[in-house]
Amino acid sequence: MEQIEHKYVEVNWLNLHVAETGSGNSPVVVFLHGFPEIWYTWRYQMIAVAEAGFRAIAPDFRGHGLLDQPPEPEKTTFLDLANDTLALLDALGISKAFLIGKDFGSAVISLFILLHGERVSGFITMGVPFLPPQPFKYTEYLPEGFYISRWREPGRAEADFGRLDAKTVVRNIYILFSRSEIPIANEKQEIMDIVQPSTPLPPWFSEEDLEIYGALYEKSGFQTALQVPYWSLLEQANIKDPRVHIPALFIVGDKDYFLKFPGVKDYISGGLKSLVPNLQMANLPEGTHFVQEQLPDEVNQLVLDFLTRNSQS
Repeated sequence: MEQIEHKYVEVNWLNLHVAETGSGNSPVVVFLHGFPEIWYTWRYQMIAVAEAGFRAIAPDFRGHGLLDQPPEPEKTTFLDLANDTLALLDALGISKAFLIGKDFGSAVISLFILLHGERVSGFITMGVPFLPPQPFKYTEYLPEGFYISRWREPGRAEADFGRLDAKTVVRNIYILFSRSEIPIANEKQEIMDIVQPSTPLPPWFSEEDLEIYGALYEKSGFQTALQVPYWSLLEQANIKDPRVHIPALFIVGDKDYFLKFPGVKDYISGGLKSLVPNLQMANLPEGTHFVQEQLPDEVNQLVLDFLTRNSQS
């Protein structure tokens, strides 16, 4: 990882931690992480796109990892993260970029494109497809022990996570989210209790990786990390037309638990294409929720093919 440099960029009165590699004059690719991730989740893709002649930039979202905590983390929204992304592009003098996102980073990209589509050359989402802002209704169709329902209860996630150190929390979530079933606890169980201490990490996620994630979340805690994807969710925005005509790619693992959320498969096979007519899809049969870390070679090739095809000569 020596070729990846780190710096801080002031955006919206916060010092945004940014990992970067590649030539400053090259087409820019901005990577936006999900939960419980930070910039490090894109380590394989950043090096691959830089070696192919692109400039790779991966910020930590506000309140994550090495980034400053916002003054009122309990009020952080998806719009704040979209605004931070815009401010980062402006601060670095980038007029247009490719955006690549995973999990709730995909939702940030969706909102950013609807608000600032002229700044985007193309976009790739993984795990979660393009989603225009809308009410979150999955909790209406899943049991009380559904992990998002539990984590939305005031104080419950903090109490659940607070029993463990940050490294163990990240470990448990990586194990849970790598499975093909939606994490659902029974009545007398908390979400962290679903994973047994003896359960091994996924084979593609090393103890060294876990140490890096754990150390970064030990610094930042989980308040802002929980606030945006689980407490604020997809707040309404004043979007008149949710269709986008920017080139797009959706990469999804066939074993991703998110595909079992009510209505998701129908949306992907139907409504998604009507909202994003220039969309291509790539299914990875063995892929889970963390395809970018689990299957880096396959994902890197898909990413490079898309970037090359949609870059101006």
